[in-house]
Amino acid sequence: MSEVWVLFKETCVDLWYDSGLCNMNWKTIAMLIISFAFMYLAIVKNFEPLLLLPIAFGMFLTNLPLAGLYHPDLFKGTIDYGEILHNGGLLDILYMGVKLQIYPPLIFLGIGCMTDFGPLIANPKSFLLGAAAQGGIFLTFVMAAVLGFDAAEAGSIAIIGGADGPTSIYVSTRLLNHSEKISTGSIALAAYTYMALVPVIQPPIMKLLTTKKERAVKMEALRLVTKTEKVIFPIAVTLIVSLMVPSATPLVGMLMLGNLLKESGVCERLVKTASNELMNIITIFLGISVGATTQADKIFNFEFVKVITLGVFAFGFGTACGIIFGKIMYKLSGGKVNPLIGSAGVSAVPMAARVSQKVGAQTDPTNFLLMHAMGPNVAGVIGSAVAAGVLLSIIPW
Repeated sequence: MSEVWVLFKETCVDLWYDSGLCNMNWKTIAMLIISFAFMYLAIVKNFEPLLLLPIAFGMFLTNLPLAGLYHPDLFKGTIDYGEILHNGGLLDILYMGVKLQIYPPLIFLGIGCMTDFGPLIANPKSFLLGAAAQGGIFLTFVMAAVLGFDAAEAGSIAIIGGADGPTSIYVSTRLLNHSEKISTGSIALAAYTYMALVPVIQPPIMKLLTTKKERAVKMEALRLVTKTEKVIFPIAVTLIVSLMVPSATPLVGMLMLGNLLKESGVCERLVKTASNELMNIITIFLGISVGATTQADKIFNFEFVKVITLGVFAFGFGTACGIIFGKIMYKLSGGKVNPLIGSAGVSAVPMAARVSQKVGAQTDPTNFLLMHAMGPNVAGVIGSAVAAGVLLSIIPW
C-alpha cells in the first residue's frame, strides 16, 4: 500500500511540474490578460473584430505555457520548412503562410475585388494626396534609425504609417528575419491598433491643421467613369508600378487583379470567392498567425514601447502630410479642393474616407466629401504598397 501511495505522489508531482500552471510567470499571465482585453474590444466594442479577434486568440494560444503551438526559433536565420512541417506546432505551420508571403497578397486580392477605383480615376490628382500621405513612413524611418534601430527594423516600424495591416506584415516578415529586438507580431499589433483608432487619432490633427473656411469647402461632383477606363486602370497601374518598383509587384499586382476581376464583369464567381470565402479564410489564418508571434518576451520590453510610440507618430505624420498637401492643392485650385480629403491618403479603407466626411459634416452638415475622399483613400492603398516596395528595394534583407 505504501508503494502505491509513493507512486501516486510521484505521479502527482510529475503532473504538476509538467502542467501549464506550474510554468506560469507574471509575463505569461499579463499576456493572457491582454489577449482577453483584445477579445473584449473585438466582441463588445466591435473594434476591427474580423482581424482583432483572431489576433487576440492567436495571442492567447501562443502564450499558454507548454502548449507547443509556436516555436519562434524555427523561423530564425535560414528556415527549414521541412523541419517545421515535421516538428512544428499548429501555429508554426499556419505561420508559414506569412513567412512565404502568401497571406498578405491574397488579402490584397480580396481588397481589390471590393474596391471601386472610380473616384480615383475621376480625379487623378487624388494620386498626389495618396502619395503625400506616405511621407509619414519615410519620416518615421529616419526617426527610428536615430533612436537606434537598424535599417530593417526602422523600415518595419515605418511602414505602420501606411495604416495597412497586410502591408506591414508583408514588409516586416521579410526584414525582421534576424532581429532580436522586435517581431512581426509587435509590428502587426501596432498597425491594426492604429487602424482601429483612425476615428480617434485623425480628427484632432485634421482640425489643428485646417481652418473652418477650408473644412467648409464644397467640391464639385465627380464625373462618371466609363467601364473601359475601369478595365484599363488596373492593367496600367500594374504595368507602371511593376516597371518602376518591382518589389511592389506582389501586392499591387494582386490588388489590381482583384479589381480587374470585379470591373471586367465576366468573373462574378471568382469575385464572390475572392471577396468572401477566400478573404475570410486568409483573414483567420493571418490573424491567428500574427497573434502567435506576440509572445511575452517580445512584448514586455522597452523596444516594444518604442515601436508603439513610433507607430502613432508614423500614422500621425502620414495624416498630417496628406492634409498639408491638401492645403497646397486648396491654394493652387483657388479654394476648390477641401484639404480634409488629404487625411484619407492613408490606406485605412474606407474608414479614413468616412472620417474626412464626418469632420467636414461637423463644419457644414450639407457638405458631402465621402466620394471625394475615396480617391485619396484608394490611392493610399496603392501608395503604401509602393512605399513597401521602395523599402524592400533599399534595405538589405
